[in-house]
Amino acid sequence: MSDSAMPSFWGPVTSSTEWCEKNYTHSPYIAEFYNTLSNVPCIFLALIGLTNALRLRFEKRFSVLHISNMILAIGSMLFHATLQKTQQQSDETPMVWEMLLYLYVLYSQDWHYRSTMPIFFFLYGVVFAIVHSQVHLGMAFKVHYTALCLLCIPRMYKYYVYTKDIAAKRIAQMYLGTLCLGGLLWLFDRMFCSKISLWYINPQGHACWHVLMGFNAYFENTFLMFCRARQLQWKPRVAYIFGFFPYVKIQKHKQQ
Repeated sequence: MSDSAMPSFWGPVTSSTEWCEKNYTHSPYIAEFYNTLSNVPCIFLALIGLTNALRLRFEKRFSVLHISNMILAIGSMLFHATLQKTQQQSDETPMVWEMLLYLYVLYSQDWHYRSTMPIFFFLYGVVFAIVHSQVHLGMAFKVHYTALCLLCIPRMYKYYVYTKDIAAKRIAQMYLGTLCLGGLLWLFDRMFCSKISLWYINPQGHACWHVLMGFNAYFENTFLMFCRARQLQWKPRVAYIFGFFPYVKIQKHKQQ
């Protein structure tokens, strides 16, 4: 929100979007304090996933996927800390790049000319970044991003249906649960901000969305790693850190 509790280091707000949190309440260097710090768990969760992918020597696409989650979280931190137009691009452009990576991971196995798929997505991402930096897309960006997300659903559903492992299915269910709950909090924060701003305690719906999306990305990546390991006959199984936090373990053939 435009209300500021102290002077801003970054100057006037130039981004096209603000969220339901008073600006500069804790520091002149951080516009939206909770929306900024809520990205830290996302980075930590992506780092856990990246460490596991590297340790198991998974295909590089999964390492890149975890790194893209971290880049998105860092871009989101920059945006919410500054509320500047340039930093808004560092949040929104990685969102699209991340979805292009998910589409590649999900559909590359069925692409007849596999070398063309990463080239196509790379060029798509470059063109989008250039256009988005020059033209304010507004609602068109939201529609475009939503369409990319919807394209992932058929393959995710297929993987879920063909997965017999109960623990792996539970990870997919946690992915869906965090997505739905996070989406509701995002909508609640956007639609009822005028009322929420009058409450004594702001529930920080957008910050909660960040945390839930961090878990959402981790659960999605873990489920996709399990499915890919099964395709490669690596005998995957779900193990748990501290008895409750899931990750994938595999048993490769000796020659691999």
